[in-house]
Amino acid sequence: MGVSVASNATVYNWIAEFKLGHTSTSNARRSGRTNEETTPEMSEKIHNIVLDDPKVKLRELAAAVDISSECMFNILHKHLGMRKLTARWVLRLLTIDKKCERVRTSQYCLDMFRRKSKKFLRRYITVDETWIYHYTSESKQQSAQWVPKSGNAPKRPKTQRSAGKFLITVFWDAHGIILIDYLEKRRTITGEYYASLFDRLNDEIEKKGLI
Repeated sequence: MGVSVASNATVYNWIAEFKLGHTSTSNARRSGRTNEETTPEMSEKIHNIVLDDPKVKLRELAAAVDISSECMFNILHKHLGMRKLTARWVLRLLTIDKKCERVRTSQYCLDMFRRKSKKFLRRYITVDETWIYHYTSESKQQSAQWVPKSGNAPKRPKTQRSAGKFLITVFWDAHGIILIDYLEKRRTITGEYYASLFDRLNDEIEKKGLI
């Protein structure tokens, strides 16, 4: 979109005005300095805009309701009790079944650790795989959202769509990385692929004397 396109905050403000019966998109006539008194109506309008677009920028909000950025900051923080938090990375947005499966696996590993902690740490091998994407992800500042003071930071999944990507699989233990595999281009992930991968892992374990 071009620079002349109205911001989201301006559009949301127009919607709020239309609901109040104000159908003109022209600025209302007023004299003297802009009124920056914090009224319940002003606070409610700003709150509705933020709820519609939690990522809206402070300066866009200020321009949409025609007040200064300082006054807008005061309304957001002191009157509405809001703050802007950046999204924190999470591995994936898991389903309930996947979460339960991870809990069961973790409990099983803890039981083994409690029985023989040194042997467990010496022999335990972890594997994980992730897609590496050919794109620049959204910055922390771009992901920031307005939330109540008691609210939590928003989450965003690490895996997102991209024009290009490749898969890497990493095996490691308490002493470091054992094996890194880069999936060959155009190769399909099959049972045969995973079988060959674990054969290579066994070879690395024997080579490094980890058994």
